[in-house]
Amino acid sequence: MEELKLHGTWPSPFSYRVIWALALKGIPYEYIEEDLSNKSSLLLQYNPVHKKIPVLVHAGNPICESIIILEYIEETWPQNPLLPSDPYERATARFWIKFIDDKGTVVFKIFRAKNEEEREEAKKQSLEMLRTVEQWGFGGGERKFFGGDEIGMADLAFGAIAYWLGMIEKVTGVKLLDVGEFPQVYGWIERFREAPVIRDNLPDWNLMVETFRRRREQLLESPKT
Repeated sequence: MEELKLHGTWPSPFSYRVIWALALKGIPYEYIEEDLSNKSSLLLQYNPVHKKIPVLVHAGNPICESIIILEYIEETWPQNPLLPSDPYERATARFWIKFIDDKGTVVFKIFRAKNEEEREEAKKQSLEMLRTVEQWGFGGGERKFFGGDEIGMADLAFGAIAYWLGMIEKVTGVKLLDVGEFPQVYGWIERFREAPVIRDNLPDWNLMVETFRRRREQLLESPKT
């Protein structure tokens, strides 16, 4: 097998999108932890445009941006498919992947908010996103995951909500996910986190909370630009 390396950071939900995909497909790889405060020359070489993780390097060729990496993995290693074979279902999955990539990460605005106005606006946008997923994402409760009974690419894209949302709530004190208002999303989170391949590939909760708490303190102390 050609050499496969993943450059990422351990608390990044975008890195874990790729980690989960590789685990689901049973693909061995070398993981390289990056320090984003002191980016390696390899990271800058492989992703000179955005200088961000994750970067998957396959046979010396770098692939950047987590969703693009998922697509590359799916096309390169077709076993245990992450997208449906039916064209319409595949298009639907890609719709949700696009929605999640555009709207799902709005919850991180709560973490970065420096005042009450910014926090309330981020909370409003996050609740709108969650209500959309609650109403339309799981076929009215008929599906365990976005595409049916198995974890697929849309679930991996939405994985930040499964684990990082709780961390954001804990660190910021902003409550978003009420089981009464979001039973479908809540149920999906439970199923997703309990899937063995996900459960065995999650960052340590306490360490992540402490890390993000320190980051938030630093963020709040820094001057607003």
